[in-house]
Amino acid sequence: MQPGKAKQAALVLGATAVLALSGCSGNGNNHNGNGGASAAPAASPAAGAHAGHSPAATDMAGMTGMAEHGTSGEIPAGLQDAASPKFPVGSQVVIKDGHMPGMKGAAATISGAFDTTVYAISYQPTTGGERITNHKWIIQQEIENAGTEDIQPGKEITIKADHMPGMMGAKAVVDSFKHTVVYMVDYTPTTGGEPVKGHQWVTEDELEAR
Repeated sequence: MQPGKAKQAALVLGATAVLALSGCSGNGNNHNGNGGASAAPAASPAAGAHAGHSPAATDMAGMTGMAEHGTSGEIPAGLQDAASPKFPVGSQVVIKDGHMPGMKGAAATISGAFDTTVYAISYQPTTGGERITNHKWIIQQEIENAGTEDIQPGKEITIKADHMPGMMGAKAVVDSFKHTVVYMVDYTPTTGGEPVKGHQWVTEDELEAR
């Protein structure tokens, strides 16, 4: 074979080899691409499952906040002891209406009894998250610049109580109110866990003697 033709033949063979290798590489990429496509659906349920657990985590966080509710036992300034409460301090009672998990049906001891006005409110926590609706209870003495007059439903107020995270300083709307004796109680949750001391507040109609 003449040198020029040999050189041309070598170039053709080289180009053919390159094309063959490119084809193999392309097939490899396609295979990997298919593998990636296969992996994506497999990963999707896992991602969905993870997302599905998110509300539960949120609920747990909410529960944690609720578990911290009203355990300081600090009495607001200006709050007066009830003159003749149905359940004097030291009385053994059962909580009929629970505001938090493990509260309903729990045995409790009265640690304070006070005459005041109680309010159910709805508010947006200062810490973010979902709006809290019909929270029970805050009292007259836990409302900024409340004075002594009843605050009517629909009125916007500022909370100066920290029963729950994000409550202090939050803007709220009054849902309802009533004049009653409110109680501070010590109880052990029916769901187990540590005893709760100084829970604020439980109204007289939410308790029964035991």
